[in-house]
Amino acid sequence: MKYLIGMTSITYALKTQKLLKDKGLHCDVVSTPKDVGSGCGYSISLRGADPDKVIALLDQNGIKHKEVYR
Repeated sequence: MKYLIGMTSITYALKTQKLLKDKGLHCDVVSTPKDVGSGCGYSISLRGADPDKVIALLDQNGIKHKEVYR
């Protein structure tokens, strides 16, 4: 299943991408679809990762984010 995590800035989106790839998780920085919500306009797209664990990892590393879109 594919999930999106809305980001608060492109900087945090790129930091998230690096952090997750360093942890062996596949993700992409993508434009946030207009029907999904607001934010900086960028989201992290995840496949095969538990979004709740990813959110916990972001929180532990001080990376600001919006909600998860399932």
